[in-house]
Amino acid sequence: MLTKKENLMETIKGGNPDRFVNQYEFMDIIMEVPIDPFCEPGKEMKTSWGVTFRWPEGQLGQFPVHDEEHKVLKDITEWKKYVKVPVIKTADEDWAAAVAHAKAIDRKEQFVTVFYNPGIFEMTHHLMGIDDALIAYSEEPEAMHELIDCLTEFELAFAKEIVNRVHPEAIFHHDDWGTQRSSFMSPAMFDEFILPAYEQIYGYYKDHGVELIVHHCDSYAANLVPSMIKMGIDIWQGVMTTNNTPELIKKYGKQITFMGDIDSGVVDFPGWNKEIIAREVERACRNCGKLYFIPCLTQGLNLSSFPGVYEAVSEAIDKINKEGLR
Repeated sequence: MLTKKENLMETIKGGNPDRFVNQYEFMDIIMEVPIDPFCEPGKEMKTSWGVTFRWPEGQLGQFPVHDEEHKVLKDITEWKKYVKVPVIKTADEDWAAAVAHAKAIDRKEQFVTVFYNPGIFEMTHHLMGIDDALIAYSEEPEAMHELIDCLTEFELAFAKEIVNRVHPEAIFHHDDWGTQRSSFMSPAMFDEFILPAYEQIYGYYKDHGVELIVHHCDSYAANLVPSMIKMGIDIWQGVMTTNNTPELIKKYGKQITFMGDIDSGVVDFPGWNKEIIAREVERACRNCGKLYFIPCLTQGLNLSSFPGVYEAVSEAIDKINKEGLR
């Protein structure tokens, strides 16, 4: 029987996996690197960039606040006036927990994986709001390029600390690029603004010993897959059924692997049950096959919004691996 790591590599290389990869099993994700934490349910927090987040009671997650009082970047043409780049923590004690976690991982069984969030596109709209950001991409491209260069330089500096201290084998990086039905940008605009930043960031990781780039984007982004390949993404995590995953596998499978096709919105809700989950897991596995595909919730971490859902999905995948598809 292949190890989790070996089975993953057979899957993404088009080899002979002996089972479906089960969600996030191949990654041991290090969450302890000193980046801004997530907001807690029912709370409000301010990030090191000055962005205020709220997680309202009864909602599924946090989101930045963009009224006039809280918006950080009020004029893209004067971004240097408003955007204050935080100082990266470099003290050994700030990285001690992440380093200890990395040392405890069995590198033969799982990839030592560092979590990073938010990505370049999300940072632009966290600072100014999604409406202002999309308008700025169109109407103030020079200023937006300058801002993105600044964000890229910061992330490259942080990547240097990650590589030198944690020595990861994989990076799990977040950046959502669309809604369920469409990308926020055309491929041409995406390639002008976002692709160059990630070519630098993911290129740096690949040049410094990182074997896998796993990118989370739980939205429609099928039209951006060629750009994902160019920037060095190995696994697109979060691929929703609206992307037509089987068709993407046929077209691009030898270049990139698709992780998802079990929409969290369909199975992860208050009234969930194991019958719904079994149906969706079997559909995804049957339609997509073992090669270049990892059945997984589209959720951006190895968890679920409602207790028990993630574990039930894993159990359903295990059952298929033991008994086969019906």
